Amino acid sequence: MGEMVSGLDRFDQKILDVMAVDGRISVTDLARKIGLSKTPTQARLKRLEEAGIIRGYRALFDPIRLGRDHVAFVEARLSDTRESALAAFNAAVMRIPEVEQCHLIAGSFDYLLKVRTSSMTDYRMLLAEKISTLPFIANTSTYVAMQAVKEEAVKPVSS
Repeated sequence: MGEMVSGLDRFDQKILDVMAVDGRISVTDLARKIGLSKTPTQARLKRLEEAGIIRGYRALFDPIRLGRDHVAFVEARLSDTRESALAAFNAAVMRIPEVEQCHLIAGSFDYLLKVRTSSMTDYRMLLAEKISTLPFIANTSTYVAMQAVKEEAVKPVSS
């Protein structure tokens, strides 16, 4: 297996593959799994962190067990799409914790938001009080998810 376009070799890729499944693995166990000693594994891990490939570590929570199993996707159209309007929208949407994801879209609308709440009633209030008052919102369309068929964190694609 040769050098990857992003500068990752097969050991870096193995580190990412293992860490994607077990982010709490010890460096000693990680080294054993990828076939290197502890010191070069630590150096590679540090380099991947410094390069921003590994952006951090965090706990993943089960939203259903936390009572946040209502998922809606919201198409948002803005009345103004100049850079200053986009920046204002971006800053404001970052302050809404129920918005799990927000993507600027090339298409018939401007943004796609993934919103998680505990109920349709909570979503309706969130839409009325927060989403609809975001800067430059012209209109929204909501799509309620009935079931999450696949919902995973980003994992590296092994080559």
